[in-house]
Amino acid sequence: MISFVEENYLKALFQLSGEDGEVNVKDLSEELGIKMSTVTSMMKKFAEKGLVHYESYRPLRLTGKGKKEAGLVLRKHRLTEMFLVERMGFGWEEVHEIAEQVEHVHAPAFFEKMSELLGHPKMDPHGSPIPDKEGNLEWKEYDKLSDCQPGDRFVLQAIMKSEDEFLAHLNKRDLRLGLELHVESVAPFDGSMQVNYEGRTGEVLSHTVCERLLGKRMGEVEELRVEG
Repeated sequence: MISFVEENYLKALFQLSGEDGEVNVKDLSEELGIKMSTVTSMMKKFAEKGLVHYESYRPLRLTGKGKKEAGLVLRKHRLTEMFLVERMGFGWEEVHEIAEQVEHVHAPAFFEKMSELLGHPKMDPHGSPIPDKEGNLEWKEYDKLSDCQPGDRFVLQAIMKSEDEFLAHLNKRDLRLGLELHVESVAPFDGSMQVNYEGRTGEVLSHTVCERLLGKRMGEVEELRVEG
């Protein structure tokens, strides 16, 4: 049985892994808010359990076993978020902390029933992919709104770094998944954008916000439309 603390380490490793699958101990330490010496000690234990490839002064890599265990933790978290939003009426900005607790429940049948009741969703409320019951995750390639040009149409499909405060900010602007935005102009100095959507005209979004709004230009939207 993998402990509560170990699951948090695994999930952080999984989420920090880049295309090459490597994670630095320093980055993991900062992500978890734990001293590097403590992280190193845990990684040595993980190596003994066959969860990571560990060598001193080299990046960490999850093993196949480690990836599966991490993916299953992430699956429980994202299924819970989806259930809270779709079946219990919570806002997308209210579900993270609850899911952080529920993800440590060791009851596979419970989460499979949850998935069944939701119709086996592929995405969570923030547009992030939900790993399958084997822990495999299918990554989606998105464009950033910040990369669009005046005249572009853009469908919002996912949120990068969906902290509660940021999601609450999006709520105030009536921004949600599935929304189509029309880019009117881009400020040359700070990259802020003037956009139109659902009756709102001339809305100004900062470059910081635009960088965290993910989706596709209209010509590519249909094949990657967010489910759920």
